[in-house]
Amino acid sequence: MAYQAEYIWIDGTEPTALLRSKTKIINDSVTVPPIWGFDGSSTNQAGGESSDCVLRPVFSCPDPIRGGANILVLCDVLSAADMKPHATNTRATCEKAAKKYAKQEMIYGIEQEYTMLKLDGTPLGFPTNGFPAPQGPYYCGVGAGRVVGREIIEEHTQACLDAGLMIEGTNAEVMPGQWEFQIGAADALTVSDHMHVARWLLHRIAEDYDVVISLDAKPAAGDWNGAGAHTNFSTKAMREDYKAIEKACHALSKRVDAHVKHYGHDIESRLTGKHETAPWNKFSFGVSNRGASVRIPWQVAKEGKGYAEDRRPNANVDPYTVTRLILETVCGAA
Repeated sequence: MAYQAEYIWIDGTEPTALLRSKTKIINDSVTVPPIWGFDGSSTNQAGGESSDCVLRPVFSCPDPIRGGANILVLCDVLSAADMKPHATNTRATCEKAAKKYAKQEMIYGIEQEYTMLKLDGTPLGFPTNGFPAPQGPYYCGVGAGRVVGREIIEEHTQACLDAGLMIEGTNAEVMPGQWEFQIGAADALTVSDHMHVARWLLHRIAEDYDVVISLDAKPAAGDWNGAGAHTNFSTKAMREDYKAIEKACHALSKRVDAHVKHYGHDIESRLTGKHETAPWNKFSFGVSNRGASVRIPWQVAKEGKGYAEDRRPNANVDPYTVTRLILETVCGAA
């Protein structure tokens, strides 16, 4: 019996790329998803005069929505003319860095914050005219009036588990309608692949509830937290010696602009020095300090080994890009 394969890829939309997908019917005698194609002129990846782009499967997993033998297939994009990575293919660039620094055994965990919006763009849980009560009772909250959208969270979490993704947990965030899930810990390509599929599942499940998932850095103006993708990282050396953690932080301090420039659109509106952030154009690190650019967890300082958390990446950051940059900066300085 034939099965359905949902081919997922990252498009060329700027300033923040979008996820796209389409369904291929595959005969059950075919066990490895084949390459496929799409119209790049409709995804900001080609002109109409030469519009074909190629989808190359890089990761597949069970489809928890359709069930059965159906699968999700994450792809990177190649240019049809030469079958080389497309200009928008950030995975290929990440793969090169991962191979170059493989001996240092860098692993990551990404904390994906996001905001649920009504179809009119208002955050879920906000009244039609006005604002809810100030931040305070919403973070990790429970109960009506404090938490909204839990049905989507529950469905998304189970879908990630059924797909075999490396989801580590979920929690309600500081602003109403804002949530977080975590993916990891794994190498750069694995954590990024799993994150993109988890994002796709979130968008797809919320679609059934007429809810929009926003990864905007500052989804609500005013005295509200923005949305980030805090990225935890550690090399083998960091997992064995606290001095390597401090060395990694010093390496990051020397490439502030290179990182912030690629840590997601509209980062200046989120990294203001308020709402648990450090200013976007300054670098700091500290133990248990959520107002620092990089936080070293208290238990890491106590044990003298472990990992660090780069708190600067936006919710809309490209996972392939943030993991690559940390690889190049930290491992390149080792």
